[in-house]
Amino acid sequence: MGETHPPEYNPRITDLPQDDRPRERLVEVGPGGLRHAELLAILLRVGTKGENAVRVAERLLDQFGGLPGLHRASYSDLCAVKGIGQAKAAQLLAAVEIGRRIAISTPDERPTISSPADAANLLMYQLAPLEQEYLYVILLDTRNRLIGRPFEVYHGSVRRMTA
Repeated sequence: MGETHPPEYNPRITDLPQDDRPRERLVEVGPGGLRHAELLAILLRVGTKGENAVRVAERLLDQFGGLPGLHRASYSDLCAVKGIGQAKAAQLLAAVEIGRRIAISTPDERPTISSPADAANLLMYQLAPLEQEYLYVILLDTRNRLIGRPFEVYHGSVRRMTA
């Protein structure tokens, strides 16, 4: 990437060289070549006064402990962050939900659950960032195909064991 600047240096995205701008980098190297903050900056589109979208995204990731924490964040949690209003919070939650739906979708048919690993894979994206125990029910037809969405029956608290 480009030069390293002191932390107080915070140019607008349009002030950055073309090859340092998130959207342009996505076109050039593909989404897999971007940092988490750059991907979030594309969703956020704009920053705040004195902070470009990449810096807002970096601060958001720091505040929530990375992508897993962002995945757990509620609408009100996101709205409480400086520079993330209702529209940006909704965009971020929509992106997380799209990712969840992609993770559980199977082209042209309902997922078949034939092993505990299949059940785990169905819920892995949704449950991976959670810090509590959750109990979900997965309803299947006679051919072990998913009927509707899995639903939460119970969630508990985290118990920390001490030695």
